[in-house]
Amino acid sequence: MTGKINGIQQLGVGVENLQEAWKWYREHFSMDIRMFEEEAVAELMLPHTGGEPRARHAVLALNMRGGGGFEIWQHTGKKPEMPGFEIQLGDLGINIGKIKTDNVQEAFQKFKTSGLKILGQICEAPDGNEHFFLKDHFGNYWEIKNEKEVFRRERSVTGGVLGALIGVNDLDESLKVYRDILQYDKVIYDHTGQFDDFAKIPGGAGKFRRILLRHSDVKSGAFSPFFGSSYIELVQALDRGPRSIFDGRIWGDPGFIHLCFDINGMDYFREKVKSMGFPFTVDSARDLETFDMGEAAGSFAYIQAPEGTLIEFVETHKIPILKKFGWFVDFRKRGNHPLPNWLLKMFRFKRVKDKS
Repeated sequence: MTGKINGIQQLGVGVENLQEAWKWYREHFSMDIRMFEEEAVAELMLPHTGGEPRARHAVLALNMRGGGGFEIWQHTGKKPEMPGFEIQLGDLGINIGKIKTDNVQEAFQKFKTSGLKILGQICEAPDGNEHFFLKDHFGNYWEIKNEKEVFRRERSVTGGVLGALIGVNDLDESLKVYRDILQYDKVIYDHTGQFDDFAKIPGGAGKFRRILLRHSDVKSGAFSPFFGSSYIELVQALDRGPRSIFDGRIWGDPGFIHLCFDINGMDYFREKVKSMGFPFTVDSARDLETFDMGEAAGSFAYIQAPEGTLIEFVETHKIPILKKFGWFVDFRKRGNHPLPNWLLKMFRFKRVKDKS
């Protein structure tokens, strides 16, 4: 029995108003490919929703330049609750979403012209790569990072999710999840100190240990050519006591709610995470052969990292390509070797276009 991590499928983004947020992310981040959209009740997430089933509206949106998507998620059975404090760099959980671009200068100028709240200027990260940070209309922070890997050339200046920056209590303890379970085994840097590129982020003037990780292997899952490479950056504040970014709130409230990985081998990961002390907190396959997500189907499960971050595993069973023609891909029959690029490029016909 084996298991594979194929790449980041999506970063969960909790919002107060799904349609408003998704329109903003389409306009500025070109997250305009609708893989699925569904209104339902999150009945299996009880360990993370205060023990109650929660009505929600969610959409999985992709960018045709490649990378992970956004799962934009709104509570509809209760009022989404914003943080009651300003989140500081190093607070526990996903602090910053990483977005790829193959032209940092062009992305910076576009976002500046569009009036987005850019924090500082383009600068170098500790690995020498150029990046900059911005705060979106909903209070979330994003790192726009140089990454030459592009799935399909588009007019947009950025691609999809490249990874995440995560605040942790104890960096070495959190590595048990990110390195040993999620297989981010290559250390790009591991530095301690104060960092100029963090200076404009709330709390960023402090002292940190930060480590950047990536996978060393070449991914070979069905969607790996689209997802591409990804990075996890762990940041530990050394001169203050961090607090959870969801202190006093529940999963699905506004902010970065989870990081989701496309995988093969759910049974393998169930046993692996249990043996390492991080058993599934949610496991759809325990009761259901496949979980119907409206237009798509599969199995999903969650673990909770030491600092509290929710990590989702998704094993895809079926996805729609051209729904109106009844064209679906069933991976239980096909297998999970990489889909051909021509087929992945068919996702562009699922684009949502806004009236100008």
